[in-house]
Amino acid sequence: MNGPAHTPHHESRWPPALAILAVLLVSAALPAHVHVLPVWVAYAAGFAVLTPMLAVALTGGNTLWLRIERTMIFLLAGVYVANVSVELADLIGVVTLHPASANGFSLLSSSVVIWMANVLTFSLLYWQIDRGGPYARVNRLKVKPDWVFAQGAVPEDLPPGWQPLFLDYLYLGYNTATAFSPTDASPLTRRAKMLMMIESMISLLTLVIVLSRAINII
Repeated sequence: MNGPAHTPHHESRWPPALAILAVLLVSAALPAHVHVLPVWVAYAAGFAVLTPMLAVALTGGNTLWLRIERTMIFLLAGVYVANVSVELADLIGVVTLHPASANGFSLLSSSVVIWMANVLTFSLLYWQIDRGGPYARVNRLKVKPDWVFAQGAVPEDLPPGWQPLFLDYLYLGYNTATAFSPTDASPLTRRAKMLMMIESMISLLTLVIVLSRAINII
């Protein structure tokens, strides 16, 4: 006789979902920011990621929806990096080649949107790849970590079975975008190092060139 079916555990999707909504709302509220793709593309991308997140929450961690969620986040990250590269090239071109035509408020809103989207996108990416993703971490699957967190040094002060959640990766993404280097968590794998390097480079170009020029104009 078979026992009761095992229901897989899954991490709450409310924190990443709220983070996505917050960035979309800020993006909609800031006026006249520079964008290469139409504005509706950002909302469509957010919806494409939020839909499988909602499905994961409602189905209790269905394997199919977990795979769709992971795939959509990877696609979102790829599209974001390609799009923001063109946007930054455009903004830097305006700042350096046509400084007289630069609008301070447009540059300011653009830099804020790019920086926030940068933190969010890479936080979602870190959350999905480290230790096999949220499902593998919650269910204690044996997958090698991409980052080592400071909490590992004091396990006696943590709840039993502590695992990093989305907010830990959001903090990692925020630190990488502001300090331009590892702080709370250290990368262990080459892919983790490359991802952090790309995030830092986007943030550096945004803050040092675009935002500083916007503040100077204003």
